[in-house]
Parts: sequence; C-alpha cells; structure tokens
Amino acid sequence: MQVTETLSEGLKRGFTVVVPEPELAAKRETRLAELSKTMQLPGFRPGKVPLSMVRKRYGEAVAAEVVDQAVNEAAGKLIEERGLRPAMQPKLDITKPGTESDLEFTLEMEVLPEVAVPDVSDITLTKPVAAVAEEKIDEALKNIASQRQSFKDVEEARPAAQGERLTVDFIGRIDGVAFEGGTAQDVGVIVAGPGFIPGFSEQLEGVTPGETKTITVTFPEEYGAQDLAGKTAEFEITAKSLAVAEVPAIDDELAKAVGLESLEELRGKVSEQISREYEQLTRLKLKRALLDALTGKAEFTAPESLVEAEFDAIWRQVEAEKAAGNADPEDAEKDEETLKAEYRAIADRRVRLGLLVAEIGRANNVTVADQELQRAMFNEAMRYGPQAMQVVEFFRKNPQQMERFRGPLFEDKVVDFLLSQVKQDEVTVTPEELAADAEA
Repeated sequence: MQVTETLSEGLKRGFTVVVPEPELAAKRETRLAELSKTMQLPGFRPGKVPLSMVRKRYGEAVAAEVVDQAVNEAAGKLIEERGLRPAMQPKLDITKPGTESDLEFTLEMEVLPEVAVPDVSDITLTKPVAAVAEEKIDEALKNIASQRQSFKDVEEARPAAQGERLTVDFIGRIDGVAFEGGTAQDVGVIVAGPGFIPGFSEQLEGVTPGETKTITVTFPEEYGAQDLAGKTAEFEITAKSLAVAEVPAIDDELAKAVGLESLEELRGKVSEQISREYEQLTRLKLKRALLDALTGKAEFTAPESLVEAEFDAIWRQVEAEKAAGNADPEDAEKDEETLKAEYRAIADRRVRLGLLVAEIGRANNVTVADQELQRAMFNEAMRYGPQAMQVVEFFRKNPQQMERFRGPLFEDKVVDFLLSQVKQDEVTVTPEELAADAEA
C-alpha cells in the first residue's frame, strides 16, 4: 500500500492510503475460489461449480467484502507501523471504491499527547482527621434504638402530638373531584413526620381520634405524578386511633437484638463504623486536593475530540438537572455562553487529569485484577437489596458490562499509589468540619 501524510498539526493527523488494484484482484480471486469449493448448484458436483458462475453469483458481494477487509487491514497496519495512539475512533472516508481501480481512502484522527510522568515528591497535602466523640456514638445508638421502636395504642381520647402515629382514612380532592390514588383507609401517619406530601402530616398535630378534619396541601412541582404536580388538593381526614412510640432502652438487650453480646460490644462496632466514615471523608478530601495539585502538572494539550465528548456528557447532565428543577443556583445567574465556557474548561481539566492518571498508572504497573472487578460487581449488586441476585445474574450473562468498573477501580488504585508518594500534614478537625470540607 502507499501512504501519504496529509495533515500533521498539533494532535491532528491525516493520511491518504492507496491499495493497488492488482492486490485487491488477487484477494477477490482467492475468496471466489474458496466459495467455489463449498458452493452447490443443480447439475454440478459439490466443489465443481465453474469459477465464472461463482463470480456471477457472488462477485459484487465478494468485491465489497475484500474492500472492507483491505481498508481495515491497511488502517490497522498504518496505525501500528507509525506508533499512533488514536484518541477516538478515526474518521475514514473511501474516495475511490477499489472495484475496478485502486482503492483509495483517507484516514483522519486525533492522537493522544505525549504525557510525562510527573515528580510528585514536591506535593504536600493537608490531611484532616477527626476523632470519634462519645456524643456521636450516643447519637448513633439512639438512632439504632429508634429504628427498633414499636407503637402502643393510646386508650384515652386526646389530641395527637408530634412523633406519634395517627391512623386515618382520607379522601383527596382537586377542585372538588376525588383523584386517583388520593383515597385510602387505615393509614398510619407519623404526626409531623416524613413520607407524605409536604404539609400533610404537620396538619395532623392536635387531631383527636374520632375527629374529621379537612386540610389543604400543594403537591410539589417535581411530584412524580405529572397530573398532580403543582396542584392544590383538599384532604378530608378521619382520625381513627392514636399510638405512641416505645423506644427500647440502650442496653445489653438492644445489643442482643442486633446480634451482639453486650452494649459495650455494640458501642465498639458503632465507633468502628463512624471511624470508617471519617476515614472515607478524609480520603475524599485528600483525593480532591491531590487531583488539584496534579492539574498543575498536566501541562499538555488534550485532544479536542475527547474534550468535546466529555463536555457533551457534562452538558447533558446540566440540562437534565435544569429540567428536573435541580439546577445549580449559581448557574441561573449566567448566560448559556458563559456556562458552556466554564463547563468546557471543566471537561478539559477532566480529560487532562484522566490522561495523566492513566500514564502514571501505566508507568507504575497499576492494574485491575479480575477478582477486584468481581468485588466491585457484588458491591454494586448489594445496592439493589432484594434484586441483588438478579443484578449478579445480569453481569454473569453480560461479562462485558463488568468493564464499567475498571476505570473507577484503576483511578482509585493510582490515587492510593500517589497518596503513598506525597507528603501529608495531619490536622485535627471536628467531624462537622471534616464533612463540610469533603462536601465543598
């Protein structure tokens, strides 16, 4: 084949490739000969069909097959021989068909930049750490106890108070007409508690069993049922019974109820859990600071195609959040041109960091083992609760989907490697400061 370089600007490369017609003709004849050995026609013995008849029946299909194969082979050979690393799928355009003449096609691509592995010994990170206070353990134990609370019916007729459970029947109406899903019987509602339309449970405070009350609420704009979103409804509520919460004591019996031997052991487990949560927050802070520091060392040009693909993904997310009413309040004050410029800069940073992290990992032999992919898959499946085994089965039937975990695992391993190489100054902070710092 003959290769002519037509473009070499920055990371952009362009080539014109010519595959001689005699080479294509030889491949066509070889392929037709292969077909003749298996082709069957009435009046001919298997494998004895004349080549002219094979050519008449399959000539066009074979010609197209040979061109497709020649293009792929020539493009692959060019990329390999020149040591090119395409940033994305190259753009290929056939300019001469190669059926009765030479095959000619153009190949255009962006290549990955040369990325030098940086020296990170000059990076110093602030490592915030927080101690587990006894008050935090006590608070967690109260939450555990409240999760195991039961309710006891109140015999006397008295108004419901916040946190108590009022059992009610209700009928919801919009403009005087009952709507689907707005009627129910024997529903237990925690007074001023979560789980209902905003303002519903709060208006039950002070209602006595046997009493009927009409309340007015407005469905949120983002309510799941579009026909109800943003509308005002009246609910006619009939209170039937009242029950108060009985929270178990925080003692050895509570510990045994959750499978442990003593309150002391339970406190230890809770402390360990909180400590792990703090460690995760600390790592999030360190990772963010590390990536910020690495940005200054990623002094190379990112391929425009990768930046544009990353920007498109970011912008789709921004548009989706805007449509759902969850847009960043700061974005509302900016015009679209300004926003796109800011998010394109974020995309450029992400791409450069991704390329730098990938090169650091490659240079230091960081790999992701199959067992690590399996663990990540099982952790993902556990998020689906009762459907966990269905998720596991999905990945077993579609093993290629496991690759979605490789990138994040690889990045985490490179980050762990880099954190072991940089300097870290430990600073004691409060749990609130640690959480705020990680979320900033």
